[in-house]
Amino acid sequence: MARWRDGRGTLAVRGVDGRTVVVPLELAVSYRARTKGLLGRDRIDGAMLLSPAGSVHTFSMRIPIDVAYLDRALNVIAVHTMRPGRLGLPRLRSRHVLEAEAGAMAGWGLEVGARVTVERE
Repeated sequence: MARWRDGRGTLAVRGVDGRTVVVPLELAVSYRARTKGLLGRDRIDGAMLLSPAGSVHTFSMRIPIDVAYLDRALNVIAVHTMRPGRLGLPRLRSRHVLEAEAGAMAGWGLEVGARVTVERE
């Protein structure tokens, strides 16, 4: 797997139904970018990938979010919707966490067993 840097790219979601959806992606790889994440935002266009990450929280967030936990190969191992003010449980095999506005991931077909790919701009 390539090493990423903070920045923008695209996320391709290959759902378990075989269809592929491409969405804008923000990469948060540095400690500073991962710590800030989606804090203080009212919305997000596409998704944000936190890497490395095994869990997240929504303290001080303004909006509910979808959270997908990904393994080393970028396979989805868990998906949850979190309201503001919550602490997500760590996932043992999780190496990356994908965040999006609540409801977005279902529309992309992103569920347990789906695979994603990341293209950096």
